[in-house]
Amino acid sequence: MNSLKKYLGIVWMCAGPTIIVIMILQAIDKVGTASSKAIAITNDLKKAAALGEVNNTILQWSIIILVFIPIAIGLMIFGKYSFAGEYDHTNKKAKL
Repeated sequence: MNSLKKYLGIVWMCAGPTIIVIMILQAIDKVGTASSKAIAITNDLKKAAALGEVNNTILQWSIIILVFIPIAIGLMIFGKYSFAGEYDHTNKKAKL
């Protein structure tokens, strides 16, 4: 069981940066899609609404990324401790 914890520690350490990179790439894609739609519109009123949508998309993805970066860092720290064997003693009974 301890070896499984160590292998999963490696998985968690690799998952943290991977998740951050995937989320940033997804944000770039969504903002790019929204801005390309706004550029294609010729009507001034619809263009203003589309630019507002671009701003909303940027705001939403910034909040999502800013919330999930600490979660991903915590996942990496958890993986580091798991790989180091810090959780190997959890099955022993604590002495009072």
